[in-house]
Amino acid sequence: MADRVTICECFARDGLQHEPDFVPTDTKLSAIGAFVAAGFRRVEATSYSHPDRVPAFRDASDLLARLPRGTGVSFKATCPNPRAVHRALADLDAGNGADELSLLVSATESHTERNLRTTRARQWENVEEMVRLTGGRFTLVGVISMALGCPFEGHVDPGRVVDDFGRFAELGVSLVTVGDTTGLGVPTTVGPLFARLAKEFPDVPAVAHFHDTRGTALANCVAALDAGCRYFDSAFGGVGGHPARIGYGSGLTGNTCTEDLVAMFEAMGVGTGLDLDLLMAASARCEEVLGRPLHSMVARAGLGSGATHDS
Repeated sequence: MADRVTICECFARDGLQHEPDFVPTDTKLSAIGAFVAAGFRRVEATSYSHPDRVPAFRDASDLLARLPRGTGVSFKATCPNPRAVHRALADLDAGNGADELSLLVSATESHTERNLRTTRARQWENVEEMVRLTGGRFTLVGVISMALGCPFEGHVDPGRVVDDFGRFAELGVSLVTVGDTTGLGVPTTVGPLFARLAKEFPDVPAVAHFHDTRGTALANCVAALDAGCRYFDSAFGGVGGHPARIGYGSGLTGNTCTEDLVAMFEAMGVGTGLDLDLLMAASARCEEVLGRPLHSMVARAGLGSGATHDS
């Protein structure tokens, strides 16, 4: 296929952070192993969030130490503040580091205070310090949350998102994730934003990170694709959302569903590089991990005849 995308599988981090119960490290590793087998080349593995605030990732260092290395997969960890980067550097020095680090900002003051317990100005100072601390030893991924609307402040000016994207670009990140954190985006807002970002920052790819809170995630992915985006985040079973102990979303807060996104892209003739049989095996493993059916249409109905097995 001439048209190809890269999908980062986020079940183990953005997915599990919404779960109320801790998932054992061995169980997480079995799921991540299934993602690697299916052919994902970017996997969001964990977070260096404070273990008291987000206990889902209290095993971050242990998990990173036991990941399957030498597979050509880049494993990503989230860093909300400089203390997290110090932890990431310690793991790297021990030979167990992440390949990528996500550095977080929010497009709105209200969400910044709720999620990061600081101000936007102070968080940008944190990001600058985090970039300095990493010293070029990781691939850095900027993350802009609430980029398409905020449950506290409503409409978000696209110009603010463009400015934040530019600040990340000036700091030398490799990618910038544009997050529709509570599913307020629609194709008519997604398309123009991603087209503008592609035009203004041709050397820094945007990553489309949508939540399906209002059923628009797949449509928004197509709008981003049509605007030139070729990097996407998703999570098996459409799981995820805000951390379990930090409430700011409602309804079905989860991510774009990996199974459904891959099936749609493949049926459209957009290659994902994934083995579809092993994709479905990973889907079943994620349901076993959480002990319930998840929110995948494809898991219930099957891949259909449109998806190809030789992408």
